[in-house]
Amino acid sequence: MPPQNIRRFQESITQELNVINNRVRDLIGDANWAEEGRYKEAVLIKVISQFLPSNLRIGTGFIVSNNDHLNGTEGTISKQLDIIVYEEKTPVVFREGDFVILTENSVRAVIEVKSEIENYSSTKDNALNKIIEKLNLLRNFESFSNQNNRRKFIGIFSFNYNGNFLHHRINEALTVSNGLVNHISLGTENFIRYWEHTEGLMPPLNRNGRCYIRYNLINLSFSYFISNLLHIISDHDPIERYWFSFPIVGTKEVHRENEHIIYLE
Repeated sequence: MPPQNIRRFQESITQELNVINNRVRDLIGDANWAEEGRYKEAVLIKVISQFLPSNLRIGTGFIVSNNDHLNGTEGTISKQLDIIVYEEKTPVVFREGDFVILTENSVRAVIEVKSEIENYSSTKDNALNKIIEKLNLLRNFESFSNQNNRRKFIGIFSFNYNGNFLHHRINEALTVSNGLVNHISLGTENFIRYWEHTEGLMPPLNRNGRCYIRYNLINLSFSYFISNLLHIISDHDPIERYWFSFPIVGTKEVHRENEHIIYLE
């Protein structure tokens, strides 16, 4: 049997997404960027779909709920969400192709997709803050705000990022999110994960608690984003495939930015 190169396989996922990212840009130039954005959502959906368990589906649309189950007088509706992963076994409110309207308990993951997050040297409002403001509205749904409920994957995925990964405005955005957004991929190298606690991480940290940690994962940011998604949305954490999902020797913790951890309490 030939030797396996799992890291190269995982890197190829990042490379595949990056190639497709540039393909449409080469064809349309500066024209119709909104259409390019929708195309990139479709590309990410296609790649994630390759790995999804058969009991889950993926689409785009809205989440709705109503605390008045009988009369429907206390309704809540999300803004339109780029990508939603949801349970196949749960009835939908509406579905037409990939477009869905879902009740909140069927949702396993929400992902917002950007072509590019602008440079954080800018003093104006930036895309990351705006996305987090949008996603924070999900706290209006009980299943997203109550920590006793099943954990959901809430992610931000940007194909490109040319800013300063350590910029203080990223700190501000993460603090505002306060743990709701739990995974962020900014281009092919920059990965951010929320930790409910840091006990047991190796190498160990001097402090334990809720926090966001930045990682520099060359050519692996996209694949680690997808791998974490799959492990969170699965009915049972597929520990038997950790070797495949997370191929960095010594785990990604050897690539964390220890001096720029954002503790939330």
